[in-house]
Amino acid sequence: MKLPLLMPGMAAAWGDLLESIHSSARAYGRSRELHRIVQGRKLSTFFQPILNLQSGECLGYEVLNRPPVSGSFPNTEIFYDYIGQTNRVFAFERYCRETSFERFEAARRRARQPEDIQEDVVFINVHPLVLTDSAYRSGETVRLLKRYGLPPERVVFELTEKQAVTDYAEFERVLSHYRAQGFRIAVDDAGSGYSSLKTIVNLKPEFIKLDKSLIRDLHKHEDRRRIVKLLQEFAQGSGTSIIAEGIESRAEAEFLRAEGIEYGQGYALGRPDAELKPAAFPEEDRAVVWTETGKKPIPKADIKPRGRFA
Repeated sequence: MKLPLLMPGMAAAWGDLLESIHSSARAYGRSRELHRIVQGRKLSTFFQPILNLQSGECLGYEVLNRPPVSGSFPNTEIFYDYIGQTNRVFAFERYCRETSFERFEAARRRARQPEDIQEDVVFINVHPLVLTDSAYRSGETVRLLKRYGLPPERVVFELTEKQAVTDYAEFERVLSHYRAQGFRIAVDDAGSGYSSLKTIVNLKPEFIKLDKSLIRDLHKHEDRRRIVKLLQEFAQGSGTSIIAEGIESRAEAEFLRAEGIEYGQGYALGRPDAELKPAAFPEEDRAVVWTETGKKPIPKADIKPRGRFA
């Protein structure tokens, strides 16, 4: 006996139900994995140096907290995108903040050169909404810094465009509170979209971090150079410093230095490391490629051309 065919609309409804079940299963799996990461303190912490392209001195380090690779979170971007969509943003940011300062201080002690690195600036990635949290504003962060001997003047809160600000007037009042305590502000991913430019104009950060999409082969693209020049002129008129992110070749570093860009960050200057290793201007061009363990510089001669441009 033949089974009756599904009535019109039933197939679509059944497909929606299955997708809903799969979606719920993924959400549950990610929630459990997040709990495991936080409870087990599974984040790995790295420090990427920021170089003064003009003087050759190291400004400081951006703290990067990365989760272990898993089926739920195959890469860091997916992990942080998920955090931003949950109601655990505040709790997770508090954990990240404490972990960042604790491990930075531990790395500083291991370096055994406090006279050389005691003035390094620490860049901490922060969700803009977290800065409005009463626990942040009540002085919890300052008390935490005192525990590790870090003055607020050495801490920069780095805001990313992906977590855009909507009420600029209110947020500017919040930032005034932190600036009064000595903290500084950086806007990340500048030039990658309209909202980052709006954030720069409204919040007037102490640091503007140019997105790597602008920096890649900047010396070969006139349109990108014009955008960088406009941001540079704005920075000069507002007392803001520019940090060019994603520098991966000596040619990029040399061009940025010649153009008067003050700071740079990227694999060509210094890779993220569990230790506090200073940045250095690249002596020679080294291509950067992906490997199973991340990005690694490999001499260009070792890379065989392939693809339609081979």
